[in-house]
Parts: sequence; C-alpha cells; structure tokens
Amino acid sequence: MVGLTRDIIFHRTWAMSNSSTFIIPPIRQLLERYLLPNLNKVIVDPFVGASPYKLMCISNDLNPNIEADSHKDAIDFLKHFEDSSVDTILFDPPYSVRQVAECYKGVGIEVTSETTRVDFYSRIKNEIARIMKVGGIVISFGWTTMGIGKNRGFLIKEILIVPHGGSKNDTLVTVEQKHQSCLKMEAGDKPV
Repeated sequence: MVGLTRDIIFHRTWAMSNSSTFIIPPIRQLLERYLLPNLNKVIVDPFVGASPYKLMCISNDLNPNIEADSHKDAIDFLKHFEDSSVDTILFDPPYSVRQVAECYKGVGIEVTSETTRVDFYSRIKNEIARIMKVGGIVISFGWTTMGIGKNRGFLIKEILIVPHGGSKNDTLVTVEQKHQSCLKMEAGDKPV
C-alpha cells in the first residue's frame, strides 16, 4: 500500500517437531514475547488443543475431552464475539483438509463437504478479521505464511520458520497486526 512502510522480522530456528505446537521451544519463546505483555487483554484461541496457554485465553476446542471454555466448531465459537472486541488471537487450526477431516472424525462428527471445502479456512479468517481490534495481533501457525491477509486488513510483522529435519514440513508462524489504513474490504466483500 502506498505510503505504508514496514519491516518484517524473519527468524529461522531448527527444533524437534511436536504435535503440541506451542511447546516447541522457538515457538514458545515467540508466544511468550507477545502474550505475557498482554495478560490483561482479550486473548482468544479457537483451536486450543493441548496449549499450555489455555488459562490465558478464552479457549475453544472441538474435542470435548480437551479442557477448554467451549467445545464448538471454530466458526460458531468466533461468531459469539462482538466486532472489534479481541486483542490477540492464536490461530493454530488443522494444517490441511485431511487434518480437518481427522479432527472431526476423531470426535464423532460427520465430515461433510462444508468442513472439507477450501473456503473452510476463509470463513474462519473472515470471523477473525471481524472480531479483531485495530492494532490487535493474530499469530497464525501452519505450512504457509498466508496468515489472515492484507485484504482483511492485516500486515505481517514477523515470520518464524521452524524446520524439523528429514521429510517433515516446517512449521511456519506468522505474526500479523490489524491496521485500519490497509482495510480494503467493502460491505459484502469476501476475501479468500
């Protein structure tokens, strides 16, 4: 965007993989850098899993056996928040459509075309953009650095690349901040 300059911080640090993303040392260090100064603010985690930070967050997990404040589909959980009411979101969804299907099947919920469509992630990101305050931070995890996206009003501040060796995919962490100056969405627009 013209007139809006920014520097993106990049880090690359090797670490052993772990199904509990947030206990991987370089990821834990990044999270603590962003979460600890914001303890008195609204922090939301729609896919809390085994997160060691669940007590700091308003948490949700589809699995009823996971300790969380709510056990809903992520979109339904996020719809309960008012517009521009959240300071920080930890966005650690299943990283692929296959993983989404496994999560649903794992808790006895039927996998439908709606849960395995490509727009599954877009619909969640639209809800995240709606509930985030301007200046708020989203920390996204996955196999891409797509994050929430510029078209939803977010600019990348930091990217952490965590290679795990061998044939394992790197875990990519994207830290974005919501900026009013880069919001492009008009009423009814649906970014991808």
